[in-house]
Amino acid sequence: MVDQKSKKNIKKSFYTVEAPITASKIQLYSTSAEDLNNKTVKIDLTKSLRGKSLVLKLRIKESEGKLSGVPESLELLSSYIRRVMRRGTDYVEDSFETECQNSRVKIKPFIITRRKVSRTVLRLLRETARKNIEAYAKTRAVEEIISDIITNKLSKQIVPKLKKVYPIALFEIRVFDVVKPIEKYQEKSSEK
Repeated sequence: MVDQKSKKNIKKSFYTVEAPITASKIQLYSTSAEDLNNKTVKIDLTKSLRGKSLVLKLRIKESEGKLSGVPESLELLSSYIRRVMRRGTDYVEDSFETECQNSRVKIKPFIITRRKVSRTVLRLLRETARKNIEAYAKTRAVEEIISDIITNKLSKQIVPKLKKVYPIALFEIRVFDVVKPIEKYQEKSSEK
């Protein structure tokens, strides 16, 4: 009981967290900077992306009194997907893990075609997207990939290759999730 009362008497204040990906300062309310270490924060990027409902999840790391947000995942909300779907179209989803320069990531692309198509075309779209995304991710770090997804650089590179297979209405990365940093992943595989 004494511990609970002493926690209530501790004065809380706002702490600034730097998030280089969003280029904005995040203010969090806590008792100390150490309490915020390893906590997660979700940032809704819908307003800055003009209606594209992206949610960025950051893990807060504290070093030398400074708080910084390390990207952990990026997710496209299902409400946005329902809004862009049309009758008379098909969609393709995929889920795979791949390596980028500094970690192992799970990527879930989402493609909408202009018309109803056969399963063969859907399979070709899925395979083409996977091959191009894996090649793109191998040469980049997590932060760079997330900023490319936010600014649509990734989709601008992959859409022309997908349109050679079949005309598409939409290509988005629905989920981008950091599974584990590459050092930890290599240690686990060497133990096996």
